[in-house]
Amino acid sequence: MNLDPIHAALLDHRQKGIPGGTAPFRLDQIAAKGWNILREDMNFPVAVLKDSVLTHNSAWMRDFLNRSRAVIAPHGKTTMAPQLFQRQLDDGAWAITLATPQQLQVARDHGVQRIVLANQLIGRKPIDWVLAELKRDPDFDFYCLVDSTEGVAALAEAALAANIGRPLQVFLEGGSTGGRTGVRDLETGMRIARAVKAASPYLALRGIEGFEGLFAGTRADIETQVRAFLDILVTLAKNCEAEDLFAPGDIILTAGGSAFYDMVLARFTDAGLTRPTMVLIRSGCYLSHDSARYRRSFAEIVERTPDAAQGGGLRSAIEVWAYVQSRPEPGKVLLTIGARDTQSDTMPLPETWFRPGMIEPAQMPPGHVCTGMNDQHTHMTVPIESPLQVGDLVSFGVSHPCLTFDKWQHLYVVDDNYNVISAIRTFF
Repeated sequence: MNLDPIHAALLDHRQKGIPGGTAPFRLDQIAAKGWNILREDMNFPVAVLKDSVLTHNSAWMRDFLNRSRAVIAPHGKTTMAPQLFQRQLDDGAWAITLATPQQLQVARDHGVQRIVLANQLIGRKPIDWVLAELKRDPDFDFYCLVDSTEGVAALAEAALAANIGRPLQVFLEGGSTGGRTGVRDLETGMRIARAVKAASPYLALRGIEGFEGLFAGTRADIETQVRAFLDILVTLAKNCEAEDLFAPGDIILTAGGSAFYDMVLARFTDAGLTRPTMVLIRSGCYLSHDSARYRRSFAEIVERTPDAAQGGGLRSAIEVWAYVQSRPEPGKVLLTIGARDTQSDTMPLPETWFRPGMIEPAQMPPGHVCTGMNDQHTHMTVPIESPLQVGDLVSFGVSHPCLTFDKWQHLYVVDDNYNVISAIRTFF
């Protein structure tokens, strides 16, 4: 990958977190500033990633997949940070997954060579651009989804006109009634798979895809629905194999967001296909993890798959730090973090607090609960005896990290002592 443009980009005090009066400097020179979060060397709020936890989470996923004999194409929409894409690829990711034309363009501009578009490729401009990239770069390995004969026809017509010299690789997408995209039944799926085969040599069916993370109900209901959905994807794969509809190469079975990838691995590694098969999951949130939604999901993964507890499991690497700005009532605190800084569909979780003179951050005592957010403020109910004072620092854990990453052009990577050692640029 080519990260030089990111490293050379100039930061100044117009970026969130950078102190006023800071002259422009290269992003890759931020460690030389000697800034430390706990010394209040930066503006607050400030979003940080703990380097040691990123390293731990990446190693955990690599080891978990090695035991499962599977691979990962992490969903880049979570972070939209090419520097983190590089970290994931260096640690063995097979590809980067993306969802929109803009995301594809960001990844290609920074040299990602294998991309799974976990979406239909639709529209004249995006189709033409992808085909031009495939023609320009013979090493670009690209996959997208199909779920209609109309979509197949549009791709085949464009690929014929572009004459790129190799087929456009597609996955047949399985879906569920009331869900998102994807075929709703086996008969429709087979009709579309046959259409892809008929479009050879311009299209090539490489595998079956689905996303299992949208079911609702109790935990037991959801897990039952996930298992049934995965069974349908496997049946589609078996039927396509029986009719010789797959192109040469490993048959790729891919699903697995950030909540049920253990179930995906268990079902797909036991799919029973006769041809060589590659199992590909696409979790995007494992690297940063979080303090709520995916922490709960991971606890459920460990209950279903005790092997996942090996290596200490996943930990949250992302924190947003803010000041206690006001304590206008005995049981109420206002902080300098708001909906412009983190997710607002659920409240951030106060985890630690720090005051100059303390040796290290202290765990937040019980009873401190965020109850509402404005654009730049968070309301927190606190016990009357809360130690928090105006000017104290509070760290917050987040839920669904995508919705915090997209609030920041830059997040700051820190060591375990909260020294800023690098910066991550996002492209939302």
